Amino acid sequence: MSYEVGIRTLRLETAERLAHTEYCSNYALVRAVTGRDPETDPDAWRKFYREWEIDFIWATNDGPVPWEERGRVTDMGHAEFLEGGTDRRDRKFCPFSGVEEVWEFDAVEEYGLPDMEELVDYYERWYREAQRAHPEQVVPGGYYKTLISGAIQTFGWEMLLIAASDRRKFDKVLEGFFRLSLHHYEAWARTSVEAFICHDDMVWAEGPFMHPDFYRSSVFPRYRKLWDVLHEAGKIVLFCSDGTWTQFVDDVAEAGADGFIFEPTTSLDHIVERYGRTHVIVGSKVDCRSLTFGSREEIRSQIDATISLTEGCPGFMFAVGNHIPSNVPVENALFYFDYLRKRWRRP
Repeated sequence: MSYEVGIRTLRLETAERLAHTEYCSNYALVRAVTGRDPETDPDAWRKFYREWEIDFIWATNDGPVPWEERGRVTDMGHAEFLEGGTDRRDRKFCPFSGVEEVWEFDAVEEYGLPDMEELVDYYERWYREAQRAHPEQVVPGGYYKTLISGAIQTFGWEMLLIAASDRRKFDKVLEGFFRLSLHHYEAWARTSVEAFICHDDMVWAEGPFMHPDFYRSSVFPRYRKLWDVLHEAGKIVLFCSDGTWTQFVDDVAEAGADGFIFEPTTSLDHIVERYGRTHVIVGSKVDCRSLTFGSREEIRSQIDATISLTEGCPGFMFAVGNHIPSNVPVENALFYFDYLRKRWRRP
């Protein structure tokens, strides 16, 4: 039934209950729900998805060979996020000596374009294996390092911001990332996936870090070209970005996104008002900070407010914003889902 709820929601067909997805890295929660250890038991996540009635799995895949094995990238280190801080990484370096070197960078020349037939075969096999492993959920295709996220991976934040100070030169740099992404989008378009996540962290929590005019002249038109390839193949395109991009929601919709995946800092009210009946909406007013530091009354209130707001939205899919990370108390997460499950039946 979960797969049916997920695919009907993506097709804007009202299901018997709200669709549900989560971005969860809380191993203690998985152990509490399943009695299995996700670090050692390959079935732990599968059972967790079933117990929490997950209908859609957030997934992207940028190809068989990571960029760091193909060319230069910047290691900015990594803060603690997973249980026990196992993902912490202190090493930091940038392989670019100056901004002139960045302005001359061509992502296609640096990383190369995989053979198209081999890439299509790789993505199709990956998708079929993932869908076979999770038959109760919809598994999408997806690409993570689309434009801005690609530049972050390559240059790191400091060098990216310096380079972006010259719009004309930085536009030329983005063209290389666009051509690289386009090659992968064309491969994904030839697979049998029904939905596709275009991920691109284009803003900060405070909003855009480049002038809005630059986004409208250099970023969104390239999104349209990428998404046209997928639409021609009949794919549902979901755009995903962290941060606050309320002011760009209309631009993203105009570029052709069929749906939005976002954090609570981007206005759910605005998106529902403008696109509640026409687009897929993945999010909620529930934030991971509420689960971590808030009271049960606050969690309950945010769930109630979300359900009330999205009552007429056939493509709405409930998810906690900013993930459910390892520091969320298990009892709060369990309360959240127990209350959500009591409320999510459609009238």
